[in-house]
Amino acid sequence: MPTATEQLHQLFHDEWETRLREDPLFATFVGDNRYNDKLPRATPDDYARRRDQLRAFRKQRQNIDRAALSPTDQLNSDIFARLLDNEIGELDLGGQYFPIAKVGGMHTGFADLPDYVPLNTLTDYENYLARLAAFKPYADDHVTLLRDGVRQGYRPARATLEGVADTLKAHIVSSPEQSTFYRPFVNLTFGESDSSRLREAARRVISASMVPGYQALLDYLTSDYWPASRDDVAASNLPNGAEFYAHRIRTFTSVNDLSAQKIHAIGLAEVQRIRAEMDDIIRKVKFGGAFREFVDLLRTDPRFYVTTPDALLKETALVLKKMDGELPRLFRTLPRLPYGIRPIPDHSAPGNTTAYYFPGSGDGTRAGYYYVNTYDLKSRPLYEIEALSLHEAVPGHHLQIALQQELGGLPAFRRFNGFTAFVEGWALYSERLGLEVGFYQDPYSDFGRLTYEIWRACRLVVDTGMHALGWTRQQAIDYMADHSASTLLNITNEVDRYIAWPGQALAYKIGELKIRELRALAEKELGPRFDLRAFHDVLLLQGAVPLDVLEGMVKDWIASRRA
Repeated sequence: MPTATEQLHQLFHDEWETRLREDPLFATFVGDNRYNDKLPRATPDDYARRRDQLRAFRKQRQNIDRAALSPTDQLNSDIFARLLDNEIGELDLGGQYFPIAKVGGMHTGFADLPDYVPLNTLTDYENYLARLAAFKPYADDHVTLLRDGVRQGYRPARATLEGVADTLKAHIVSSPEQSTFYRPFVNLTFGESDSSRLREAARRVISASMVPGYQALLDYLTSDYWPASRDDVAASNLPNGAEFYAHRIRTFTSVNDLSAQKIHAIGLAEVQRIRAEMDDIIRKVKFGGAFREFVDLLRTDPRFYVTTPDALLKETALVLKKMDGELPRLFRTLPRLPYGIRPIPDHSAPGNTTAYYFPGSGDGTRAGYYYVNTYDLKSRPLYEIEALSLHEAVPGHHLQIALQQELGGLPAFRRFNGFTAFVEGWALYSERLGLEVGFYQDPYSDFGRLTYEIWRACRLVVDTGMHALGWTRQQAIDYMADHSASTLLNITNEVDRYIAWPGQALAYKIGELKIRELRALAEKELGPRFDLRAFHDVLLLQGAVPLDVLEGMVKDWIASRRA
């Protein structure tokens, strides 16, 4: 009879293997190359099968004697259970029925494929071609899924579909060589025979699968999905909408007792606090006008903007190179994996966010990348670069996620999964760390930091406002514009992201407030014995955990230091 520990670790192994087999794209993403020639299936029946699998794993876990496990495995078991519950709840409540939106989805995610699959050997290219050939059935699966969702009442808010047609049209090319999926075949280094064969196969499969696949998505979008979309924006108006939004709050904040109303109130208080700091900077630079006039100056003064994409990327790189040199002052443990900077691809840039981070592979063969939006440069102010870059790269997402992937003592599901409140809370906390190592010397840049912080506080207000309290999309846009120096294009895209992704925007500020609270507690309790670098090890060396687990870890560390 296997021990409880053996049962638990076999369960972890079985669930992980099933996950990789069910989602070959995720397998490639984490560095497991066994399924590099395959794509997931995505029909309603496939999601139902996946939900049954997860429920079976949950039952197995419930039958394991928790008391017989070590404290480490009790924690592993508890986190495993919470991740399963989150995923099962998402499927029970219809979250799978929204795979496409202007801010991203399967249509844009697949277009990233050439940037993260291995492309070194002939076999790699054959696998890549096999995936391109499978795209038409993959697209058809999603049309079936979308159609079933509409039939059941899971209709998208119309605002989340604006611009999606243009994104799809970008891949419906008249010549295969124009396709983004043809890029890997331009500069092949194999012999002429193999290179010619691969190029011909690429042209054939792009014409036979990629173009028809995107055309099928476009046809359904224009003929059925757009007409079926709704004018309102609230998640609470979906089937079981109030329960769905409450589940999203629990999933993204990792806190069980936070209501939409309570989060809304936290957001209002944070907006008021941060706004006072912003007003202090306006007085510091001796600006004579009101807040809105100062924000209008920031949005329109040419000195705050560059005129070429390369100039924006260079400014970003300079900030991060400076931070690279400061990291040892803040951290004892740093990841081995490097990161790079890339522009967001043209096909998705217009409706995308200001920037995002794309993690490296778990096997160390692909670096992490910080993607910067170079579309509409008059919407990309220089005063935001420091805060944005510290958030997305180092010491924010890249440092935390790459380090987590390298934690050899954790089960695989903890190395490559986690809790959004920790991940985004850490990244927002990282923006403030710049103050401790000499960043934000320019008051306008410090104002940019504060406008990013108030932006995350505004999210608590507008996300709950739209999804639970009856706010309109325009109310949310106006509120963000009144309290932030971000440009109107960014604000509009961000509000539409909150509509498409209910609850996710709550994670940032809720997580950051908890991390700052725990740091203040440690500083107070330990006084001169407080070591910031050791504190950061406590936060980071168990991966992305729920906020209540993080609080217990920090309090245990404080007690051990005092002893």
